[in-house]
Amino acid sequence: MPNEEEASSNNVIIEKNQLIESLQSKNDILKKEIIILKNRSFGYHSIESNGKMFDFYCGVTKVMFDLIIELVSKVEINYYYTWSVKKLCLNDQVLMTIMKLRLNLCYTDLAFRFGISESTVGNIIITFISVLHEVLFVSLMSKVPSQNKNQNCLPNCFKNFKNCRITLDCTEMSCDIPNSLVDQKLTYSSYKHRNTLKGLVGVAPNGVITYASDLVLANKGFLISDILPPGTSLKIPPFLMTPKFTPSEVIRTKNIARARIHVERVMNPKLKEVEHLFNIDQA
Repeated sequence: MPNEEEASSNNVIIEKNQLIESLQSKNDILKKEIIILKNRSFGYHSIESNGKMFDFYCGVTKVMFDLIIELVSKVEINYYYTWSVKKLCLNDQVLMTIMKLRLNLCYTDLAFRFGISESTVGNIIITFISVLHEVLFVSLMSKVPSQNKNQNCLPNCFKNFKNCRITLDCTEMSCDIPNSLVDQKLTYSSYKHRNTLKGLVGVAPNGVITYASDLVLANKGFLISDILPPGTSLKIPPFLMTPKFTPSEVIRTKNIARARIHVERVMNPKLKEVEHLFNIDQA
């Protein structure tokens, strides 16, 4: 019969062997993943060191992309089709989703690029659109910067609007005609003469996209004074009620236009990239 010292020594050996086996198993898995990555012609690994291509596919810098990955990695991923995706790493799944949003590549294209099935592509994209909404919109954009914070970074064109917290603009993006007659009526634009999706964007004076405010700078079509919260004021260009504006009205229009251009600069480049998303089906 082995004594206690021998039994303890045997237990240590067993534990070491189990640890070695576990590490070997993990090593084998990593080797397989490396082989898969090397054989796959496209993915995060193939563009991470190429700034130009990274911007083309993602529209953000690698530093910003890595920050998004850090945020996403902290939340629980519940896949839309209930089955988890193991074949692609988190970086590739987020990359694929951003590529769909930015370039609207069809599922067949993305499946070929990443070496997966089209159903897996759909599972990833639908899942991570919701995830990105939670980590980027819900978590980070729930509060509008305070007046004091905005005043520390006001551009010169806001010198007449020092208490401004948000600049609003609304835009319309063409979409397919819905099957439902009710939805057709809701989405039809008499201004664009076609069915559109309407989007409202608000940016802080420094260009950060936000929502609520104390002072609203908006297009003159925003007749919302009667629904604003108490203590909130609205500044819009004057309506032309006479043959021409008065000198004071001209100055007011120019001052507001110089400040409002910030929201135009934020919206226009992005809208050109995503407007076509609503004219093509998912496939």
